[in-house]
Amino acid sequence: MHKRAAIALLISGLTMAGLYRYRRHLVSRLLGLPPAPYDVAVERDLRVPMPDGVELVADRHFPRAPGRFPTVLVRTPYGRKNPQTGFGLRRLAERGYNVVVQDVRGRFDSQGEFGFLKGEDADGRATMDWISGQPWFDGSLGLWGESYLGYTQWAAAPEAPDYLKAIMPEITASHFYPALYPDGAFNMDVSLPVTLLIEGQDDDAGASFSRDFLLLWIRLKLRRGFMRLPVGEADTHVSGRPNALYRDLLAHPEAGDAYWRARDQSQRVREVEAPAHLFGGWYDIFLRELLDDYAALVAAGKTPYLTVGPYPHGSFGALKEGLRETFAWFDLHLKGEAYRARTKPVRLYVMGADEWRELDAWPPPAEETRFYLHPDGHLSPESPPADTPPDRYRYDPADPTPAVGGALFGFSGRRGAVDNRKLESRPDVLVYTTPPLREDVEVIGPVRLELYAGSSLAHTDFFGRLCDVHPDGESVNACDGLFRLEPGKIEPQPDGSSRVEIDMWATAYHFRRGHRLRLQVSSGAHPRWNRNLGTGEPAATATTMLAAEQTVYHDREHPSAVVLPVTVPTSRT
Repeated sequence: MHKRAAIALLISGLTMAGLYRYRRHLVSRLLGLPPAPYDVAVERDLRVPMPDGVELVADRHFPRAPGRFPTVLVRTPYGRKNPQTGFGLRRLAERGYNVVVQDVRGRFDSQGEFGFLKGEDADGRATMDWISGQPWFDGSLGLWGESYLGYTQWAAAPEAPDYLKAIMPEITASHFYPALYPDGAFNMDVSLPVTLLIEGQDDDAGASFSRDFLLLWIRLKLRRGFMRLPVGEADTHVSGRPNALYRDLLAHPEAGDAYWRARDQSQRVREVEAPAHLFGGWYDIFLRELLDDYAALVAAGKTPYLTVGPYPHGSFGALKEGLRETFAWFDLHLKGEAYRARTKPVRLYVMGADEWRELDAWPPPAEETRFYLHPDGHLSPESPPADTPPDRYRYDPADPTPAVGGALFGFSGRRGAVDNRKLESRPDVLVYTTPPLREDVEVIGPVRLELYAGSSLAHTDFFGRLCDVHPDGESVNACDGLFRLEPGKIEPQPDGSSRVEIDMWATAYHFRRGHRLRLQVSSGAHPRWNRNLGTGEPAATATTMLAAEQTVYHDREHPSAVVLPVTVPTSRT
C-alpha cells in the first residue's frame, strides 16, 4: 500500500514538473497563440517617486534575455501581485516586453491616500517620466489594462510625451459615472461588490487564497445584500461594517456633482495622440461609454481600432481574445511590425452568425426599421390598429423584476446571453413576438425602444429587452436598456401618457430565418438598475415601497415600437 502511494506521488511529481517545464507552451496553446519565445524574470519593489514626495511601488517583469525591449505600463488598485493581472502581464513579458505593474496611490505597498479614480492623471504621467529615465527603456511605451486599469490610461494619456506609442484600454471607459449610475439608477450589481473588494483586499495580493476566500464570502452574502433597505446600509449587511467607498458613491448621485466632474476624463479623450485600441464586449458594463470614447476619437480625426466581442465584464473569453489583440497592437506600434496591422479598424463579433466581421467604421450604415407592438403579444413591422386596448401589469418593488443575463458584473446571477423563458413567465413582464422570420435579419448598431406608457406613480421605470427566440422556444437576450421616469423629465402626451425613449444599448446580432424577434417590456432589472421604490426619495435612505400599475399603449395614436438598425451583411473574417 505504501509502495503504491509512493509511486503515485512520484508520478504526480514528475507530471507537475513536466507541466511546469512546458508551462509557456501549454498556456500559449490554451490561448491559441504561437509558443512564447522568452522565459521571464521579475524585479520587485521598485520605488517610483511622485512630485509630492509620495513613493509608489512597482514590479518589472521582463524577458530573461540580453538587450532592451519595449515597455508596457499597468497601474492597478487591485494589487500588482494579483494573479488575474499577473497572468496577462507575464504573457506580455514572455513575448518580448518589459511590463511595469504598479500599485496606485494608497494601495498595498504604495504610499499616500487612495482616492477612487482620483489623481490617476498626475501619478500616471510621473510614472511614465520615471520609466523614460530607466536604463532598460528602449524609447517605446504602451499603456495596458482593463476596467479601472483602463481608466488609468485615459487619465494619463492626454498630452503625454512622444515616447507613449500606444494605449490599449479594455472593457473600460474614460468616465465611470454612467456605468455606476446607468440612466440615473444606482447600479448595485457593480458598486456593492467592487467597493467591498477594494476595501476588503488591502493586504498582500499575492496571497491568492485570501482573495478567493473574500470573493466567496462576498458572493454568499450579496444576494441578500442586494435586497436590503435602505440601500445605504447594504454594505454593513454584507460585510458587517460600513464601507467608506460604497457610501461615497451613494453620496454623489448626480452626474454634475463636483465629485464626478473631477473624475471625468471623457472631455480629454480627443486630446490623446497615441494610437488607441478600444476592446469591449456586447454584454460589458462599460459598452456604451467605450463606444462613446471611440466616437470622440473619430470626431477628433483619429483612427482608433475598435474590437467588440460577445463578452460580459472580465470573462475568460474576453481575457483570451483581448490578449491576442493586445499582442498584435503592441507589436505593431511598439515593435514596428507592420504586418500586424488590420485591413480595417473595426472588428466585431456578430452573435447569431457566430463570426467576426471587419468594418470600416462604427456604426456601419443601416436602415432604421420599426417593429411595432400589437395586441395579443404580437410584434410586427406593420403599423398597429387604430383602436386597441392597452396592456397592463403591476410592478411591485417588494418583488422586483430581476436582472437576468446581460451586462451584469457577475455576483448577482448568470451574465451575458442566457435563456429568458423563466423571466418572461413572470406576470410583471410583457412580451411581444414576431412570427418566424422568412429571411435573415441582421442588426448592427444602437437599438432603442419608443414606448408609449402610463403609470399610477410619478416615479417609475420602464425596461426593454430584445431577444432572439429559437425554434425550440429558447429566448436569448441580445440587448436591453431602462428609462427612469420622474416629474418634469419628459413632456406628457395630451392624454396624459408618456412617450418614453429607451436606449437599449448597441448590439451586433444575426437573427436567422425561422427564428423570431421578441421584445420584453417590464419595469426593472434589479440589481443592475437599483429597483425604483416609487416614492422619489433618495436611494441611499429610502425604505417605503409603492407598487405601480403600469400601462403600455400600442395603437395608431400611440405607435410603440422597437427601432432596429438593420444592415446588409458585410465581409466576413
